[in-house]
Amino acid sequence: MEYIGIDVHKRESQVCILGEGGEVVLEQRVRTQREQSGKLLGKRPKARVLLEASTESEWVARCLEELGHEVVVAAPNFAPMYATRSRRVKTDKRDARTLAEACKLGAYRPAHRTSDTKRHMRSQLAVREALVRTRTRYIALVGALVRREGLRIADGEAESFVERVAALALPGRLMAEVAPLLSLMRHLNERIAFLDGVLERLAQKDEQVARLCTVPYVGPVTACAFVSAVDDPKRFSGPHQVEAYLGLVPSERSSGEKQHKGPITKTGNERVRWLLVQVALSLLRMRKPETAHLREWAEKIAVRRGKKTAVVALARRVAGILFAMMRDGTEYQPPKAEEVEEAAA
Repeated sequence: MEYIGIDVHKRESQVCILGEGGEVVLEQRVRTQREQSGKLLGKRPKARVLLEASTESEWVARCLEELGHEVVVAAPNFAPMYATRSRRVKTDKRDARTLAEACKLGAYRPAHRTSDTKRHMRSQLAVREALVRTRTRYIALVGALVRREGLRIADGEAESFVERVAALALPGRLMAEVAPLLSLMRHLNERIAFLDGVLERLAQKDEQVARLCTVPYVGPVTACAFVSAVDDPKRFSGPHQVEAYLGLVPSERSSGEKQHKGPITKTGNERVRWLLVQVALSLLRMRKPETAHLREWAEKIAVRRGKKTAVVALARRVAGILFAMMRDGTEYQPPKAEEVEEAAA
């Protein structure tokens, strides 16, 4: 069997093919296109191919699998995969050869390849987030322009911002300045509302998403984001691994007798982490009976460590609860009063 390493880039990729004995059979640079991949590797015997996880890695992997090859998408931060590469000289050619050698030696850590359904869900969330961020920038700019004239826009939801601006008696020149942004915001509100409807319908059809929506303050957006990030609960050993995967655990620099823990690592999906923090803030602010045990637990941490630490700790605990619900196929059930008293004791 041949071993192939591909250093994939947006426009061109470097390919290195090693024979059974480790000798270099071919080194070539090709355009990152389906047709070019087919011309180079389509007629070759079945080989094991190794490439790094990246934006293009999934469609490249599927293209090569259609050609009959065994493809491994590897985690790029696995140090042993690059053990044979010189740190002083880095080129695409050397990277491709290193990947081919790692493929032959088995010195790689396979990355999780998200299912089609979850990839589509992530794309919808990314588009929605881009629209919301754009609307937020427009709101901030319009608000600054209005305040410059000594006026103040009434507080309210982002969806009603255009109407609240229209209620003000703006001077003609100022109205001409903000009119283009207000016009764009109307279209943004329509698109965001449409995507929210798509996610709500998805929450009704997808069992996992619907299950997570039973947790107080977890809506379709948060549920979809969490489900698409975790994808397959079986790939995690437990809640703590998921919490680390989402960057909600403290960083640590310890050596010998010295132990130092710093802020959270912030690795993984930033969108999911931010949404979980928003859920934690809602749990602390609102006083629903079914979330009293979580709020009381976080308030005790706030007394010892401060509110910010308590919010992050609560977000981490919510992540563990959501993961357990996905793994076990259960809906949210608040603990009974006697169970809360036993835990407190």
